[in-house]
This record gives sequence, structure tokens and C-alpha cells, in this order.
Amino acid sequence: MRPVRFWHRGETVAVDPARPTRTVLEWLRQDQRCTGSKEGCAEGDCGACTVVIGELDAEGKLALKPVNSCIQFLPTLDGKALFTVEDLGGEGKPLHPVQQAMMDCHGSQCGFCTPGFVMSLWQVWEAMPDRKPTRQELGDALSGNLCRCTGYRPILDAGERSFDLQAPRLDRAPVEQALRALAADEALQTANFHAPRTLAELAALRETKPHARLLAGSTDVGLWVTKQFKDLGEIIYLGQVAELRAIETRADGLWISAGASLEDSWAALARHWPSLREVGLRFASPPIRSVGTMGGNVANGSPIGDAAPVLMALDATLELQKGAVVRTLPLREFYVDYMKNRLEPGEFLKAIRVPLGDPAEVRAYKISKRFDSDISAVCGAFALTLDGERIQDVRLAWGGLAATVKRAAAAEAALRGQPWSEATLQAAQAALVQDFKPLSDMRASAAYRLQVAQNLLRRFWLETRGQDPLSAEELTVWAAR
Repeated sequence: MRPVRFWHRGETVAVDPARPTRTVLEWLRQDQRCTGSKEGCAEGDCGACTVVIGELDAEGKLALKPVNSCIQFLPTLDGKALFTVEDLGGEGKPLHPVQQAMMDCHGSQCGFCTPGFVMSLWQVWEAMPDRKPTRQELGDALSGNLCRCTGYRPILDAGERSFDLQAPRLDRAPVEQALRALAADEALQTANFHAPRTLAELAALRETKPHARLLAGSTDVGLWVTKQFKDLGEIIYLGQVAELRAIETRADGLWISAGASLEDSWAALARHWPSLREVGLRFASPPIRSVGTMGGNVANGSPIGDAAPVLMALDATLELQKGAVVRTLPLREFYVDYMKNRLEPGEFLKAIRVPLGDPAEVRAYKISKRFDSDISAVCGAFALTLDGERIQDVRLAWGGLAATVKRAAAAEAALRGQPWSEATLQAAQAALVQDFKPLSDMRASAAYRLQVAQNLLRRFWLETRGQDPLSAEELTVWAAR
């Protein structure tokens, strides 16, 4: 066994975590006295703990991404670089442009959340050396950072202002050199934490340890520790398996490996269906999407997970692997009951295949109490193929209306073969009552959910009807500025 090794504050550090589920934030504050990063929610929701993680991309260049340190386990840093607000200005160093702009624009009041905002803005500042981001791009980048007293206008002003200030960019060469050296280390393995590096190693390990906890981005499992105080037992970490991060366009469809990040997975879907871009932006926040995986979201099986409705509407198929044996299963058949699926002991989700032929019209809508970074009350995803004005095929998938994400069989039957008209729409809306009997909970009442589902079908019709469909400008809040 060896210690966890990663780059931090200008050097490679080695840490022997007595507890594999100790968070990065705990280590920063308690051991390193890097107290700029704060704990606000301990669930990756407020952004006060935001740090930036660096990894080598496929070309060997340093790629930076924002991460919630409050739910990331320390061993997942192995072979990576960790940047915190202490790496910027202060303590005898000139302030970084992002920090200076926050002061100039009065972007901080109580200051508790400010380091998290600064790190999110720093990642954008480093990622865009050749142009200034739009205000909308800055707003999207900060969707995982909550401010309770200053307000967002001066913070967005500071984001824009920082690009007018001059300062040296991060010297990436020594970091890249250090990470290349770390890549030569043997795979990390402790008594309760295993980090295989190949798909074959993972398959063999999973088959021999069928009850070990699979860990990918830690965006859900992390909360089991910070909120529920669970002992996870043995952990198999998927983040070092390069084959699980691949996204490829093949002859038979778009292949999204189970370990590909939500950010990369949604970007791939949006390249083929641009209408899915907004729901992808509203899937949690950049710190969650940068490490969370689409495969993890699907395998987790939450009825309010946002990936499954979209993938089900697109008629996705899953690749499931156990040892050397791989089988396929349509996503619509994967879920059995609440948080239960058809994975066998020792089996894991390898990849998601999305067909790339028609449907001609694809839409997805997310309804939640907050616009950004919130959990769905209802998520609907629809795929429609028309033959002239008649519906040739349709798939309607819903999250939040049942114990699992599922298709609306009765509503689909009311639409298939019919003209795409007001009367047909109303028949499908009425049929939803046969498909779903939603529950009331803290996010929405049953009556509200059903009405919203019916209204979303109407919105879909208004966008895709043959005569006078609503334009894209009529459907975005940014057009009202």
C-alpha cells in the first residue's frame, strides 16, 4: 500500500488517509489550515467549499475543473492537482484579478461564500485566455455558488471586470510535469479503497467484490457520508479507469462510457440535439457536472434524476458487464422499483448507447423550485417523429411522477398515428392520468405534478406544431433582457 499523492501548493504531497471517506475539505481545513474553503451545506449545493482540480487531458495538457471539496473523498485526489483560494493572491502576494475585481465591484459582504465564488471565477478566467465570457456564461459558471447577502449583480460585474485586469496566467508546465510523474505510480489500493486503472482490472475486482461500493464522482455517495454518516465499507473507485471516460460516435450510435462526466456527456448529447443544451446546464452545477457521471446518475436510479428521462426518450440501451461477459438492456427495462434495477451481483454499468437516427423533434424540460442547481419536481423528455402532419412515433419519458423514471404508455398510444393537433394533444394530456399517480412531497403536490406534466406536453406541442411554432427566442429567459 502507498499514500495518496497529489500536487498542492507548488509541490507533490503524500497523505496517508486513515479513513478513505475523509473529505478534501476536512483535510484542507484541519491538516493544512487552508481555511479559505468553507463548509456551508456539506452536500455540494452552496459552493462555499469550491476548489479547482487539475488533471491531464488526452493530449497531456492540464485541464481545470471546479469541484465541491465538501463531498470529495481525499483518495480521489490521487494523481491530480488541487488548487484553493490560498494559491491566488494575498499573504504578501498581489491580489489575483478575480480577487481585485470582487473588491472593486463590492462583490463581497459577509465573505463566507466569497472564496468559493473566487475559485469558480478563477477557473473561468484560466479557461478563457482569449476572450471575455458573456454575462450568461458567467451566470452559468456560478450556478453552483449561492450568495445570501451580497446579491449576484456585483459578483457578475466582478467576473466581467476581472477580464480587463492583467496578470500572469497559471504556470502549467511544472504542474503537468508533476502529474506525469505521478502517473507512473502503481494503482492506489488500501484496505478499503481500490482504484483500478483498466476496465479488465475493474471487471475482475467487481466480480470478486460484488458488495463493494462503486464510487465515481461522489456527488451522491458523498452525501451518504456527510449527511447520513454511513460506513461505506470497501470502495471501488472508477475515476482512474480511462476506458470508462470515453465518448465516441459510432456507426450504431453515440456511446457514452459510464464514467464520462456529466459535463462531457451533456455536451455530446447537445451536439446532436441542441435543444438539450439548456436542461444540461440546469443539471446541478459545474462543480457537480465536472465530476458526476451520467452512468452514475442512471445506475443510481433516482426517480428525480434528470439523465434517465432524456436517455429513455432517446431510446438508449445500456451495456452491463460482469467479468468478461457483456450484455445489453434497453434503459426502459432497467428499473424495477424505487432505487432498484436489474444489475446482477458483480455486474456494473459499462456504457450507454444512444441511437442517432430520427426523431426529428427532441425536447426536455425541468421544473424545480430554483431555476439553477436544484432537484426536479418534474422532468419530462420527449422525442417525436412526424410523417407529414401525422405522428409516426413518439416517446414520452418522465421523472418525478412515479417510483421510477418511466415512459407514458397510454399518452404515447393516444398520440401515435394521429395528426399533431390540439385535439390529439388534449387526448394525450388526459391519458397521462392513466399513466401516473404521482405522490405529494416537499417539492410538489401530486396535483401540481400532474398539471405540470400536462402543461409540458402543451409546451412541446406549441414548439413543434406544424403551424406557427414558438421560436427559440420566445422560450428563453435571456431573450427578455
